[in-house]
Amino acid sequence: MTLSVIDALSRWSKERPDSPALLGKQHALNYRELAASVEQFGAQLRAAPARIIGLVLDNSPLWAALDLACLHAGKPLIPLPLFFSAEQIAHSIRDAGIDCILTDQPEQYRKLLEAASIETGAEFTHELNNHAFSEIRLRNITAKALPAGTVKITYTSGTTGHPKGVCLGIAALQQVASSLLAATRGKPADRHVSVLPLPTLLENLAGVYVPLLAGASCHLLPLAEVGLSGSSGLDVKKMLAALIQCKATTTILTPQLLHAMVAAVEAGHPAPPRLRFVAVGGAPVAERLLQRAEALGIPVFEGYGLSECASVVALNTEGARRIGSVGKPLAHARVKFAGDGEILVAGATLLGYTGEVPLQSNGYGNDATPDHEICHARFPHPNPPPEKEGANESLREFHINEFWPTGDIGHLDEQGFLHLTGRKKNIFITSFGRNVSPEWVERELTLHPAIVQAAVFGEARPWNVAVIVPRAATSEALVAVNQAIEEANRVLPDYAQVKHWLPAQAPFLPQNGQLTANGRLKREAIWQIYQPAIEQLHEEKSDGNLLA
Repeated sequence: MTLSVIDALSRWSKERPDSPALLGKQHALNYRELAASVEQFGAQLRAAPARIIGLVLDNSPLWAALDLACLHAGKPLIPLPLFFSAEQIAHSIRDAGIDCILTDQPEQYRKLLEAASIETGAEFTHELNNHAFSEIRLRNITAKALPAGTVKITYTSGTTGHPKGVCLGIAALQQVASSLLAATRGKPADRHVSVLPLPTLLENLAGVYVPLLAGASCHLLPLAEVGLSGSSGLDVKKMLAALIQCKATTTILTPQLLHAMVAAVEAGHPAPPRLRFVAVGGAPVAERLLQRAEALGIPVFEGYGLSECASVVALNTEGARRIGSVGKPLAHARVKFAGDGEILVAGATLLGYTGEVPLQSNGYGNDATPDHEICHARFPHPNPPPEKEGANESLREFHINEFWPTGDIGHLDEQGFLHLTGRKKNIFITSFGRNVSPEWVERELTLHPAIVQAAVFGEARPWNVAVIVPRAATSEALVAVNQAIEEANRVLPDYAQVKHWLPAQAPFLPQNGQLTANGRLKREAIWQIYQPAIEQLHEEKSDGNLLA
């Protein structure tokens, strides 16, 4: 039987009452205090008229305690990232029907709500372990019907437009947390230091729930204390100092954060000496970066997941690790593939999206690999299915054991490790009718140290063009890029090879809108900038020789 994090608090409050559970910059809670606070405020929330609660706080013990209190009360909670724009926050409030905000920044949030024409009502001040926070009631917010059993809605900023709310139930959250506890071999002696924002589902589960299941301690410092600012600013020295000072044994990083850590340690900064498990995910990780980390003795384990599957699906571990893969599926997860190689996952899936009807069975079943055309006629990805005949009489939730189409292309190797090829929506078709996953080509290119970043384009064209960020702007570095492309082309089939390349005007960064916060290329934004030059190349070049 899967142990819930609330049950774990009760257990550890008896067995390890004085052991630190949550530690922040100024506040800390041991297991006895945390269990009592969660029960007390959970009872208040249960009796309160609020239907849907929004949580707006910096990383802190208070954030985790309020999150757990909502879980205890059974009230749906929406963690709202501090880096969301005012427009994204207003959309999330209206989209989910949030009628109550918990925050320790009431003045700032009142101004934001007023600017978004959201009326506020009564405001109450509370205190938890000497940390004050406000409860702001919202007016004129239309109540929204959520899938039955929703306890958490996670919003992702996405690449464009409004964020989308993924509704999750307690069973899915508990399954993933329990699997992560086993995979990471969590133990009471662990000291997890959160570097990612807690509204990030991965950090919420693996950075709070998993350590608490293990009876360990979570260090939840304000993001500025670990070197983060906004959605992408980083002071790597602060991050490393926090990990060292807190004696971190575990942490979670994005590829960008890992790259910064590796570069700093290579430059002479001391590495955190007690780390035993550094999970990295959110975007594909270059094999060369993992190899550099391994050479420095940094224990990095790449994983894979998505919000619709309650975060982590697969993870490399101390006992089963293969660089170049995203690890083996976790204990709760089952993986199979559609006819075109799309990864389908069952075991802990969403209940539905906000603003849409609850998901129904997609017809995949649990046995045979589905026929691709049939699957997507029944369940077009990434949107939920249209109502089937009779659905109005009995809308069923998307069953936790149904298979979810991830939109990712991949395969399992003979040892059971999952490999990702790329995003289904990013695949382009050349003028010769060949399908190319740009991530596959880009991964081969960036294995070479001369190439820092690469974006590959070739839709409806006879050959592919790469926009490349070189290691340096010298003539020697540009020659090295040509050599790197030649090396990559030797292991790629002819239709996937890069025939010409352009030097990028600037690195692909979140700050210039060409990279997401977790390290994925914003291809449309990059294409808009380089489209004229790429099209000119196709008009001028027909010999297939590399552009020096």
